[in-house]
Amino acid sequence: MDIRFYNTLAKRIEPFEPIDGPGGPVTMYNCGLTVYDYGHIGNFRAFLFADVLRRFLELAGFAVHQVMNITDVGHMTEDQLADGGGEDKMQVGAQRLRAAKKQGKLEAGAVKNPDDPYEVAGYFTKVFLEDARMLGMKIADEYPRNVPRATEHVEKSMIPMIARLIERGHAYVGADGAVYFSVESFPEYGRLSGNTLDALRGGAGGRVLEEHQAVKRHPADFLLWKPDARHLMKWPSPWGEGYPGWHIECSAMAMAMLGREVIDIHTGGEDNIFPHHECEIAQSCGATGRQAFARYWMHTRHLLVDGEKMSKSKGNFYTVRELVHERGVDPAALRFELIRAHYRSNMNFTFKGLEDSTSAVRRLRAFHAVMFAAAGGEARQVAADGSHPMLGPFMEALADDLNISGALGALFGWVRGEHKDPAEALGALEKANQVLGVTWEAQAQGTDDQVRARCRAIDQARARKDYAAADALRKELAEAGYEVLNTPEGTVARRKIGEVTM
Repeated sequence: MDIRFYNTLAKRIEPFEPIDGPGGPVTMYNCGLTVYDYGHIGNFRAFLFADVLRRFLELAGFAVHQVMNITDVGHMTEDQLADGGGEDKMQVGAQRLRAAKKQGKLEAGAVKNPDDPYEVAGYFTKVFLEDARMLGMKIADEYPRNVPRATEHVEKSMIPMIARLIERGHAYVGADGAVYFSVESFPEYGRLSGNTLDALRGGAGGRVLEEHQAVKRHPADFLLWKPDARHLMKWPSPWGEGYPGWHIECSAMAMAMLGREVIDIHTGGEDNIFPHHECEIAQSCGATGRQAFARYWMHTRHLLVDGEKMSKSKGNFYTVRELVHERGVDPAALRFELIRAHYRSNMNFTFKGLEDSTSAVRRLRAFHAVMFAAAGGEARQVAADGSHPMLGPFMEALADDLNISGALGALFGWVRGEHKDPAEALGALEKANQVLGVTWEAQAQGTDDQVRARCRAIDQARARKDYAAADALRKELAEAGYEVLNTPEGTVARRKIGEVTM
């Protein structure tokens, strides 16, 4: 199978060829969450893209070593300015937690001391991993082995890399005592994003703060280390007690965790292209002397909500926890909605789209239940290659720059057909689902003990063939705003998307 991906660095679709040749292993690094707030659906669109990419490569026969970082250092809210301006993110996180505690929205004992930045980061890390597992992200089950926290790597990975950059002439200590990367020392700077040093001179686009320009050799030089004894989170270093710049952490952790100076794939959202990933390339290549840091750079486009940029002020800002726990959205439906658009096109999130995804997941679950029962639960092994009428076009579509809509078209077209061999159909569906990651059990979120008791009562009534009682209980749940589903494990209920306040 010829796999082709769009490489942001090359600005074209290229054949995928792992560094170690056919079969891999494929080394893959994904920018993770800064844990000072709950993860929103825009964050998770990028994370789930990486999950689908990994799952596809594994189904195609590659061994994949994926690493995703947790940014738990108290970076500043204006990190994009490359100067460390703005507020400390852990202070912002503490403010959010204090407000949530006052409003009674924070579970008892979740955070004992909001003024402890490590406790703030620990709480949001825990919540993020819960959300990630709920949405079926494989990497979440590999914490902490493949999900490193930045605070663990400041002294053992980041400080040594900064020292190496100074030794190689790519970094310097400014008059303010901070360490900066010299973009003029790296002629390739700007290749990923298309920016030029001339365009960045003088702080084009407000990228740098005026008060910091005088201490730098070039306005685009970016922060590697900032000495600041007042900062909430700080470490000793040759340049004074302080904290690392945002960009250095991914370079240091990717190399340390993957054991490579050049990796196969680096992913992130398109907002990471500049300055974050541009700076990663410069400092990584500057430290190693290599020509590349990652061979393939893959980026998701922005997520919109009802055609607009997601914003708390507009009231169209949604976290995963809100949608699942407060609005009763099935996590599998949310996952499906966030992965079904091509990663290089803007995704427009709407509740109508979420309803469509819920219907799609329901069809897959119903098909799985029928085939499971007909096959006695025994799936036949089916090869994920061109020999199968569904898996062939399914895999070919994904091999074409992860064309998920083409893959889903092949899958649902096949589901609607005849299936004389349930065991074969079940095996093929399970293979496709290794990429999609849909859970076959409908997950009832936010339901109380009474609703679960009614579900058990429905199963008991059906077991004794009292179908009138089962129907009456089902009607009660439906009238209360619940969707009642039959699964191989029994009856479950979840709130209908259309019954909750949007």
